[in-house]
Amino acid sequence: MYAVVGCSECSHLWLIEGRSETTTCPRCGSQKRYEQRRAFVETDDVDHAREVRASMLANRQGEGEAFASVDSFADLDDEVDGGVIDDAEYLEGSGLDPDEIDAAGDRRVRGSSAHGSRREIVERAIETLDEPTESAIVDYAGDRGVPADATTAIVEKLVRNGDVSESRGTYRLL
Repeated sequence: MYAVVGCSECSHLWLIEGRSETTTCPRCGSQKRYEQRRAFVETDDVDHAREVRASMLANRQGEGEAFASVDSFADLDDEVDGGVIDDAEYLEGSGLDPDEIDAAGDRRVRGSSAHGSRREIVERAIETLDEPTESAIVDYAGDRGVPADATTAIVEKLVRNGDVSESRGTYRLL
């Protein structure tokens, strides 16, 4: 069973499937017993419940006549199923080469690598090194493409933010 119910606090309308003890308004969060909510329609057909809710919302906005001229949800679903084009067809129709776009997506993104972002690489160095000193962290990150000055700046920021602690030249993730 589906019901179109309304909230007495904010006038929001929504669908409920089944009959639970209490309902919570998805807009304002007011919680009431199901029996205290006004059910505008109760039906076994979800499409009918959607239609009623959509009609009520259209009428609230003064668009009842426009809504009446639109096909039902079920008819619109059938129309959409037949009229969808795939990504490749859309890109080709726009004058773009889908294979070239796929290849571009596979290329390395600036600021990130196969090893992760610069910050992730530095954090992994601190976590995995036996003795994560600044020079060891710089070497670890450098082997993964992170410049030394960027590594030092990231370590300093992590310490400043309280994500990493430093004691006698050794760093530790918190």
